[in-house]
Amino acid sequence: MITVENLTFGYGGTGFRLRVPKFVLQDNERVAIVGPSGSGKTTLLNLIAGILTPEAGRIDVAGTDVAALSDVERRRFRASTIGFVFQDFALLDYLSARQNILYPYRITPALTLDTDARDRAEALAAACGIGDKLDRHPSALSQGEQQRVAICRALVTQPKLILSDEATGNLDPDSKARILDLLFEQAALAGAPVLAVTHDHELLPRFGRVLDFAQFREGAEA
Repeated sequence: MITVENLTFGYGGTGFRLRVPKFVLQDNERVAIVGPSGSGKTTLLNLIAGILTPEAGRIDVAGTDVAALSDVERRRFRASTIGFVFQDFALLDYLSARQNILYPYRITPALTLDTDARDRAEALAAACGIGDKLDRHPSALSQGEQQRVAICRALVTQPKLILSDEATGNLDPDSKARILDLLFEQAALAGAPVLAVTHDHELLPRFGRVLDFAQFREGAEA
């Protein structure tokens, strides 16, 4: 599903350098990435999703060279192929929770906002425990509820790949387990692998593979 080769990236003027000689994520894998804050874990997810572009190297996602796409093509590819749970949620406060969940359908011509999509949004919200809050705006939701909205938005398009940046970071232990179950369940239904950044080491046994991000920084293959 993902092949990253000879990747280099830097933030200008900061001295930050990310180098990934090789990283492969197979179909249906569940992989957790751990490592210290500021080491580049989120940067790698953003590069895979096409939010950032590398200085050099190849990023192949589902047979598409993401780095070779234009800005518009990357946005469309991300919306139609990748479910991304952002660490800061990235919700739009002028939209209701329901509208935020369905937002990918409003910005991507390749996606059709039909009855099935609306029903899926309702079902995901109910499974996440926010079924009764869909008409509220993000400012009227707790952090945990906002996070659930972001998770529903990432899953509603039935993506081919799920990227998660601390998806369970603001949740209590019981909710963390339930949300992770939901992520894995939806991934299995779509045949999608999961690549998740997490600081919660109690969740690591749930994943099939765990990568210490030091491997990327030290130049080892993952």
